[in-house]
Amino acid sequence: MTIFALGVNHKTASVSLREQVAFSPEQLHQALPALREQTGVAEAVILSTCNRTELYCHGVASTDMLIGWLAGYHRIPLEQLREHCYAYEDGAAIEHLMAVASGLDSLVLGEPQILGQVKQAYQFARNQASVGTVLERLFQSTFRVAKTVRSETKVGENAVSVAFAAVNLARQIFAELPESRVLLVGAGDTAELVAQHLTEHGVKQLMVANRTLARASAVAERFQGQAHTLGELPELLPQADIVISSTASPLPIIGKGLVEKALKARKRQPILLIDLAVPRDIEEQVNELDDAFLYTVDDLQGIITENLRNREEAAADAKVIIAEHSEAFTAWIRQLDHVDVIRDFRQRTEQMAEEQLQRARNQLAAGKSADDVLGEFAQRLTKQFLHQPTRMMREAGAAGDFETLAVFQKLIADDE
Repeated sequence: MTIFALGVNHKTASVSLREQVAFSPEQLHQALPALREQTGVAEAVILSTCNRTELYCHGVASTDMLIGWLAGYHRIPLEQLREHCYAYEDGAAIEHLMAVASGLDSLVLGEPQILGQVKQAYQFARNQASVGTVLERLFQSTFRVAKTVRSETKVGENAVSVAFAAVNLARQIFAELPESRVLLVGAGDTAELVAQHLTEHGVKQLMVANRTLARASAVAERFQGQAHTLGELPELLPQADIVISSTASPLPIIGKGLVEKALKARKRQPILLIDLAVPRDIEEQVNELDDAFLYTVDDLQGIITENLRNREEAAADAKVIIAEHSEAFTAWIRQLDHVDVIRDFRQRTEQMAEEQLQRARNQLAAGKSADDVLGEFAQRLTKQFLHQPTRMMREAGAAGDFETLAVFQKLIADDE
């Protein structure tokens, strides 16, 4: 029995191909049972996110069969999928799953969302009775490893995205960030991500100003903020402790004069301005003002580069943790196989003995001599026990399989 991991991700496939192999929640209800019905698949979990689709299986299937099933299910040319797939077995598959759940294989190194996605995939498969003894233990071990990686390394610390770096910078300058009033200028994807991070850090006073009020309203409503137009900036700036701007304007929309007026209205209470736009949204001359602290995307990029380097160093420590737990799980699998072999061997030999014992009872009941019955019983049982090992030793000798012969020789020597 083998543990398989097969998939495509942001490193191996384009967005268009990843979209083709992704499973929607509705598809999973059909796909997971269909995968389980494949010959040799005893257990299965399907992980499908925007950046990866992966199959985790336990059984006697083959990688080729799993690739064929995935290609067939999504009606993708087999060779096209094969070219962009990766496949791991046993120890490598275990390490891969643990690395994925720990954020080491993510687009953003150390991002925490993937662990929740792995847990959801596992729980869905468990609810579908698709998880058995091996995958149950593997995923539970994986969750423990991911928790250990988070607690014992710094792989998830320090900002490595512009949005997160901006919010971290605000946290460092404003110790009481939840009490601060924040103005987002622009309502695109970056602004939305900034709003999400701010909300996660407890910010409750959020204003969103955008060229179109409808888009500002959509973002503000999601994060319980207030929507405004860019024309309201002169009134909004004096109210803001933190201004984070990320529009697509070709020219600055916040000038030195506008900020100077805001500072006067604030009675010189400082303002933190973070300009995430390229080209700039905020005039560089704002830095000349006392009590105005301006940071640009270039300032943040230096922080991000250093933080990413720190995460990569932490990832090396995380890999050591993963390797240790993977080895421990592999040892458990070997022990499980060992237990299965012993159990099967005992059941087979007990069945043989019972068959011969029943034959002997029948002979005694028919009046045959006890000595004759016992002699025949011993002879038949011995022959039956030795038939398969003897045949295997002859075949090994004929094939020059000295490894198998050495195992039998050790078995005989130990018996003596």
